[in-house]
Amino acid sequence: MDGGGLSHANLNTDRGGGGGDGGPAVGVQINQRHSHRRLPDFLQSVNLKYVKLGYHYLISHLLTLCLIPVMIVILIEASQMNPNDIRQLWVHLQYNLVSVIVCSTVVVFGSTVYIMTRPKPVYLVDYSCYRPPDHLKAPYERFMRHSRLTGDFDESSLEFQRKILERSGLGEDTYVPEAMHSVPPQPTMAAAREEAEQVMYGALDNLFSSTGIKPKDIGILVVNCSLFNPTPSLSSMIVNKYKLRGNIRSFNLGGMGCSAGVIAIDLAKDMLQVHRNTYAVVVSTENITQNWYFGNKKSMLIPNCLFRVGGSAVLLSNKSIDKRRAKYKLVHVVRTHRGADEKAFRCVYQEQDPAGKTGVSLSKDLMAIAGGALKTNITTLGPLVLPISEQLLFFCTLIIKKFFNNNIKPYIPDFKLAFDHFCIHAGGRAVIDELEKNLQLYPTHVEASRMTLHRFGNTSSSSIWYELAYIEAKGRIKRGQRVWQIAFGSGFKCNSAVWKALRNVKPSQNGPWADCIDKYPVELVS
Repeated sequence: MDGGGLSHANLNTDRGGGGGDGGPAVGVQINQRHSHRRLPDFLQSVNLKYVKLGYHYLISHLLTLCLIPVMIVILIEASQMNPNDIRQLWVHLQYNLVSVIVCSTVVVFGSTVYIMTRPKPVYLVDYSCYRPPDHLKAPYERFMRHSRLTGDFDESSLEFQRKILERSGLGEDTYVPEAMHSVPPQPTMAAAREEAEQVMYGALDNLFSSTGIKPKDIGILVVNCSLFNPTPSLSSMIVNKYKLRGNIRSFNLGGMGCSAGVIAIDLAKDMLQVHRNTYAVVVSTENITQNWYFGNKKSMLIPNCLFRVGGSAVLLSNKSIDKRRAKYKLVHVVRTHRGADEKAFRCVYQEQDPAGKTGVSLSKDLMAIAGGALKTNITTLGPLVLPISEQLLFFCTLIIKKFFNNNIKPYIPDFKLAFDHFCIHAGGRAVIDELEKNLQLYPTHVEASRMTLHRFGNTSSSSIWYELAYIEAKGRIKRGQRVWQIAFGSGFKCNSAVWKALRNVKPSQNGPWADCIDKYPVELVS
């Protein structure tokens, strides 16, 4: 998953020029008395981006624009009515009382059915990301020194890990668990439980403190962790720690990869549709202690270099009273699963190498498979979020390509018109690079993903929350704006969640970026 170099786009191009004072090259003499008169080059004189924005606005508000003349005609007709006309209308309604009652009944019944059957809004009250203690930081030099001291890696594997670290986009301040700082490492069950407790309880303590919610108020609990599934489960550990109520609906999702955070949100959303007036907590994490690879197979060494300690806890509510204090409203969740394809199923695969050492192997086809899953996901998501204008352009281009000109390039919808902020799973530099290129995003759109990868590494399913925390810490979330969270996971899956900001979101004082946001963004080395 190591990516290529990072290219920096300069958005402010200086087109100015000049010469010296009074020099011979200051002006240009025109020898001809009569210059040729030509029509102006409209492609140069008109900024096309504003034409396109106007077109999008026209099409997107077509229904409103069509209704305006109708409303004007109705108002004109009503203004011309005299008291006698109004009296005649009232008499007409009196003699057609049955029709009025039937119509009123139908309207009331239809409105009641609509209100009762429409999905209940799900609000994101607040969330918390775990911030590990500083003594767990793993700068490059310490990481490589400990890898060498374990005695499990040959020189080729050590050099491979060094190159991955240099190209990965990770910085010097990422974290690995306590067991990996020991020499030799101590990947015991007790150490793995300790890592899980530190991450989950740290995120939950912060969440309960910032929201004022009591643990007894939680009615639904969803925990996702792909590689560590002890007995009792992680969700049971949380129930035991916080003494949650006995009738809580708890779920423990395992083996679902880095996109499981969105899956957990989707499950909590469905539960909130069934159980009224309650809170749901979603805890997303990954466990590294027992899943470090101590072999020499290159495709299984990459996760060692990318995955780091992290976790998040999200508080969701279906209570109407929480709308006033909630940060976001959940708009859409779209899930794509490519597991029916054998290559996609095995592209992220936990297995044993020839020496019998267990690890997660990443296929060389991973980026191509991720691209296919992304295409399926955004094809499904597009009609739900894109302006009508973008859908029409895409559809017309598709028709022309299919029936008239096969050489025409397919139109790529502009998702920047649907979303204001992007939280792309920080799986690695290559993943972010490809999505930036294929979705035609600007560097600012992927800044949160790159900086999260640099500061915290790949924290698996919780990475999209560190990214959202980054955007909030920069003060960029405004009321009404939409956020797109997109993540990839083993299986192979691509999942999206769309949130709408209910207010201008202020930076959290206890956020993971609170003491370092002023240092970012940093310039990444290619």
